[in-house]
Amino acid sequence: MKRHTRTATALAAALLVAAAAGCSEDPAGGSGTSGTDAELQSGGRQADVPVAASKSPSATVSVRKSTYGKSLVDDKGMTLYVFDKDTKDKSHCSGACAKAWPPLLDTAAPTAGKEVKSNLLKTTPRSDGKKQVTYNGHPLYRFDADQKAGDTNGQAVDAFGAKWYVIGTDGKQITTKPTSNTDSGY
Repeated sequence: MKRHTRTATALAAALLVAAAAGCSEDPAGGSGTSGTDAELQSGGRQADVPVAASKSPSATVSVRKSTYGKSLVDDKGMTLYVFDKDTKDKSHCSGACAKAWPPLLDTAAPTAGKEVKSNLLKTTPRSDGKKQVTYNGHPLYRFDADQKAGDTNGQAVDAFGAKWYVIGTDGKQITTKPTSNTDSGY
């Protein structure tokens, strides 16, 4: 419980700092609140700024054993999450949400790593036309507060209208409590 409180507190603090930084930069010398609602909600940045696609020609989804069991990670070992608010093959995370929870994007067909079921790995178009990687119909995201491979700071965080969970190799969100046996290997 303390971990989720710390994660939520850290996320809230980061969003407040970003919002304060965006609102205090007013070259005209005004009050700093001249941005649109979308800009103010996203920390002063425009909400429709496109999220960068994966640098590799094809996103690779692999498996990593963590305190939540075997879950999906990207090609850098960063934990992948699903959003309870999403519907099958449809993301409901954009603007400020997509900045805190960057979608896993791809320009080609995603690659399935060892233990990843390739028949569950696909892409779906986002509202901006980019392709987001899905697993069993769940759009996949990283969490901006995860700093290193294997971090799971986004697990069970309630943000942007719903909860976020790591996703297992079976294509279902993992909602169980963490196990004490950790192995950060692939």
